[in-house]
Amino acid sequence: MKRTSFNDGWQYREKVNPFAELAGISALYNDITLPHDAQIGRDRDPEGDRAVAFFPAGAYQYRKSFLVPSEFEGKRIVVEFEGVYRDATVHINGSFAGQRPYGYSGFTIDADTFLRPGEENTIEVEARNGEDSRWYTGAGIYRNVWLHVGPEVHIPADGLRVTTPDVEADAAIVEVDVTVSNTRNRRATVSVSVNITDPSGATVATGTVPVTVEANGSALSRQRLRVGAPALWSAEAPALYTAHAELSDDAVIDQASSSFGIRKLQVDPVRGLRVNGQTVKLRGACIHHDNGILGAATFDAAEERRVRLLKEAGFNAIRSAHNPISAGLLEACDRLGMYVMDETFDMWTSGKMSHDYSLRFAEWWERDVEAMVAKDFNHPSVILYSIGNEIPETGSAAGGITGRALAEKVRALDSTRFVTNAVNGMLAVMDDLKAMGAQRGSSADEGAGINTMMASGPGDFMNQIGSSPLVTEKTAESFGLLDIAGMNYLDARYVMDKELFPNRVIVGTETFPTHIDHNWGLVTDNAHVIGDFTWTGFDYLGEVGIGAPQYLAEGEQPTLSAGFPWIAAWCGDLDLIGGRRPASFYREIVFGLRPEPYIAVNRPGRDGTFYAGPWTWSDSIASWTWSGHEGATLTVEVYSDADEVELALNGAVIGRAAAGREHAYRAEFPVAYTPGTLVATAIRNGIRAESYTLTTAGPAVQLLAEVDAETADGIRFVRIGLADGDGRIVSDADRPVTVELEGEAKLLAVGSGNPAPADSYVSRQHTSFDGHALAVVQLAGDEHVDVTITAYGLTAARLSLSADGVEFLDRERSLSAAG
Repeated sequence: MKRTSFNDGWQYREKVNPFAELAGISALYNDITLPHDAQIGRDRDPEGDRAVAFFPAGAYQYRKSFLVPSEFEGKRIVVEFEGVYRDATVHINGSFAGQRPYGYSGFTIDADTFLRPGEENTIEVEARNGEDSRWYTGAGIYRNVWLHVGPEVHIPADGLRVTTPDVEADAAIVEVDVTVSNTRNRRATVSVSVNITDPSGATVATGTVPVTVEANGSALSRQRLRVGAPALWSAEAPALYTAHAELSDDAVIDQASSSFGIRKLQVDPVRGLRVNGQTVKLRGACIHHDNGILGAATFDAAEERRVRLLKEAGFNAIRSAHNPISAGLLEACDRLGMYVMDETFDMWTSGKMSHDYSLRFAEWWERDVEAMVAKDFNHPSVILYSIGNEIPETGSAAGGITGRALAEKVRALDSTRFVTNAVNGMLAVMDDLKAMGAQRGSSADEGAGINTMMASGPGDFMNQIGSSPLVTEKTAESFGLLDIAGMNYLDARYVMDKELFPNRVIVGTETFPTHIDHNWGLVTDNAHVIGDFTWTGFDYLGEVGIGAPQYLAEGEQPTLSAGFPWIAAWCGDLDLIGGRRPASFYREIVFGLRPEPYIAVNRPGRDGTFYAGPWTWSDSIASWTWSGHEGATLTVEVYSDADEVELALNGAVIGRAAAGREHAYRAEFPVAYTPGTLVATAIRNGIRAESYTLTTAGPAVQLLAEVDAETADGIRFVRIGLADGDGRIVSDADRPVTVELEGEAKLLAVGSGNPAPADSYVSRQHTSFDGHALAVVQLAGDEHVDVTITAYGLTAARLSLSADGVEFLDRERSLSAAG
């Protein structure tokens, strides 16, 4: 079937009661282009739910009017939604056409029954959200929509599937399965031709077979084709082939194409995870589905940028926490090289929120698993399916039944990947803990969430429970039905399970970011532990302040969350606009990917005792610009894998300290702040080696800008910096930054990495954070737009964007030119 974008020409409004409309109370529709997050532009409620970043619940209406050509009469017409959050209902020309409760599943609507060829037609979509998630979800038609049109005999959407069952160095067998559907009232025979091209576009294998399809039925064509000397796909070398299928009956009547990778997956407790015969350790990042200041809107360019930035930061794997990942992100992982663990649900039958998916699970889970596997099937980046996250039922017999049904359903649909489940040992035995507490006469808060309990004490409290005989017994069935045991905050089990369960392979599906030095040592030292997924790789909206630094007065108790205007969790290695935080560079050093040391300076001027929760990094940035704090003693952290590090200020050595693995890759120095140059040098075997330098910036006098490489959807990411006369970023001179456009374009968002912003992302003005901001611009076709960026007291930055690229109207004021 021919697939075309169906994203243009939509309108949107907050839902209006039809009886109110009869009374003359109405709301106007606004013109929009999809993808669209209906929630990100709404006013936040300071007294609202912290889990969803204080955004209000709501219901939303979308509509689109479009002409269906008369030649579509008799054709198969399908509308594909990649994702609508949540409880979507679809009407076409006033008739109910379909629904999908789960907000993360793709689904299709058979539209030909309802459409009127040769006339204007209307499609309407309603969605709603509220009290259904533990994090910010966004709302509405936040992923792409497609229109599929084909003949009566056709290849349906997701009707082309590719596997590589046999892979050797000299040749690979590629099996191409093509589903042929027939909506005629008579039998049909067609030829199915398959052509495989290699990464350069050269044809490397072909095949043709006849297929007969019964009336109003379907048939499956399987062809096994030999590809000589295959280029194998891996995260390090992401070689992509293309399979192209054609149906013909004297002439070509339909066609479909899909990229795929040739690769071989193996796992065992002695050699761990192997890709193409090579052992791979997963340097993993958990990510939520939102795109920071864009909200939940899933633009392909934003997804690709996110993957690129995570890979540049040293990650080679992503876990989609806690829902199926977008098709656009999978495509980026395929192209750029990133392993993926795609996850189904955050709940099964035991709800975590008042109106969450648990209410729909029993009726819909099989269809939602089918949708995820259909989406993932041809993507070589996907190596693991996770059937759940921190599911309370995993410690019960009922959970064993449900888990086994899920795992076997996944295997029946796709036997080429491994199945895991992100099990939290403490949550699995929560009922037992409550019962024991009641027996001791203590009270247990029935409403306490798992994360609240984890943060109530030191991180090893989780491990004490997780490594107990109770958890060993209660989780045995849930772990036993998996290919790989996924463990959330259970690193104490890694070594002990090697003895208790010698055939068990483990992956740390979710871990504390502050424990990476310890956890990565366990990964590298134990073959049966195949990787670590930190919480989180990218900062995200909602669960506000779980990683916030807290400065406590005497007697004050720490909290898990932060108040308004916090909007983000503040536990990501990268912030909301993709800026790398100190934890990111530390992790890169622990991974063995960065020989240079790194300097992070704790922010001065904070009152109280610093408290770091299990997701909290130090309150530090890589800056030696602290105007007004001259003479104050600052804590300087130096990260390094070297035996020792030396710190010097303005040429004078402050001191040396041990670093490396034995000292958690970290040294600290108290330094009296004096402007100038701060240099950290790695000392290896007594010899001075790599170094890293911070230099005090002068007064902020100018704005700098640079445009990232991603261009899909007409999107341009414009990075903005506040700089001194030499182009150095000034981290302590933040102020409102205004972005103006002249030309055919949309300003989709302006924002910063600040986890507690006072400004909206849908305004043209936003206050910078640590000297940085980001603007996201969407061009209209081949049109160009002039962008002017201003801030009080600073020289403006001006640039022109077009489909051909970017022109800096003040070249000397670009970030790259500044070095």
